[in-house]
Amino acid sequence: MAQRTNTNLSPELIAHMQAIKAKAIEYGLSFYEVIFEVLDFETMNQIASYGGFPVRYPHWRWGMEFEKLSKRDAYGLGRIYEMVINNDPCYAYLQESNSVTDQKLVMAHVYGHADFFLNNLWFGKTNRRMIDEMANHATRVRRHIERQGQETVETFLDVCLSIEHLIDPHSMFVQREERGAGRRRSAMDEEQTEGFTPEKLPAKSYMDPFINPAKAMEEQRRRHEEKLIAEKGRLPTRPTRDVLLFLLRHAPLEPWQHDILSLIRDESYYFAPQAMTKIMNEGWASYWHSLLMTRHFVEAKEIVDYAEQHSGVVHMPPGGFNPYKIGIEMFKDIERRWDRGQHGAAWEELEGIGAREAWDDKSMRGREKIFEVRRIYNDVSFIDEFLTEEFVERHNMYHYRRDPHTGEVRIVTRDFETIKQTLLYRIANMGQPYIYVVDANYLNRGELYLAHQWNGLDIEIASATETLRNLRRVWGRPVHLQARIDQDMHLFTCDNPEDEQVKREKISDETPAPAHVLQ
Repeated sequence: MAQRTNTNLSPELIAHMQAIKAKAIEYGLSFYEVIFEVLDFETMNQIASYGGFPVRYPHWRWGMEFEKLSKRDAYGLGRIYEMVINNDPCYAYLQESNSVTDQKLVMAHVYGHADFFLNNLWFGKTNRRMIDEMANHATRVRRHIERQGQETVETFLDVCLSIEHLIDPHSMFVQREERGAGRRRSAMDEEQTEGFTPEKLPAKSYMDPFINPAKAMEEQRRRHEEKLIAEKGRLPTRPTRDVLLFLLRHAPLEPWQHDILSLIRDESYYFAPQAMTKIMNEGWASYWHSLLMTRHFVEAKEIVDYAEQHSGVVHMPPGGFNPYKIGIEMFKDIERRWDRGQHGAAWEELEGIGAREAWDDKSMRGREKIFEVRRIYNDVSFIDEFLTEEFVERHNMYHYRRDPHTGEVRIVTRDFETIKQTLLYRIANMGQPYIYVVDANYLNRGELYLAHQWNGLDIEIASATETLRNLRRVWGRPVHLQARIDQDMHLFTCDNPEDEQVKREKISDETPAPAHVLQ
């Protein structure tokens, strides 16, 4: 795709950028340097189709995305106002056809995003040189295409992209593998057996033989040795959520396939925090563009244009879900509550009609609190802790469903707990199912056994079966998926990726169990 970029802002935009940046810093925002580039209409869509990056590896998905964006704009169904990349420095794009009011709004919004990228915990492990890394990925894929052929590489890329979500986004912060996993298993067994100390109840020395009898201590040691024997030869040694990493280590991949799967995994981990903080990130940016514009940068003649654009950003029809709207309103609600002290045990114990709403201890800690929230939360913990029943009622966040007979959108339930749990189910694990590798030698035949950890929502069978086919192509042996469907456990099996249908059977007591069983 031929792209034309221009970092030379007009004197007017430079003045606005400098003023907005200075005011953002004055309010306490911090960020890497932000470089704004002005793009024409077509180039904006081209870069958007690449996920915001100027260079990506060659693949048909980018062209498909470009066509979708172009047709959306051509039919007036929406257009892109801003894009910003989590990088050092941050790169942000302005569409040259935007009005000056729009450009100021976008700049203020971008500085909110840049602050979130730098300071939110979940972005702390991301690659801050991802623009260079994406260009490197493109070079590597093109090299493989030259050697293996366009169709071969593109077909394998399709397989990898269909399983790119099978990662563990928390693994960057938690060590899940046993230390010394690279040592010989027998040496580890001996060390663990010799170093094992039975658990004893506290007792004085003269009472110890009676409270912790030798027979009980020996029984503990025997059970420990039986556990080690049972675990010997198991692969993995415990359920593994990072399926892509497991495939990279154990699947029979050729070097070029290993390289492509590894770069797809790297990109998945880069984008994971953005999916995990969509509500917070967009809410934080919207909060700051709203504050900066309304208090400092909207002129009288621009009020109507600004109000129209802002209302479009935060509009949420009944039954819809707009992360911009939910995010900004929750940050405002947190700020209001902490300014008035409407939180904590003392406030929750208040009784009487209107007592809680009227409470105001003048503590004025709201701004401090939202900066703290921005720093350590993700969407799941954000919603779980700060979504209140009063907030749901105030914003009509009820559970809606379209009446199949009349076509009208009707309220199904107003129950707060149901609404909250439904929302948490929707955003947990970036909206993807929890899938674990529980056995890589199922039935002692080298077959891969995966298990879905049910969190309240069933898997989509059509997507799951297609994913199984592609996992079968990578693993080279039959692949199984255990999943809960309509309260019953089912086992999906793909013996041949070219088969028209994936086998499905209900799990019974006679079904052989895998090495590990998810609780």
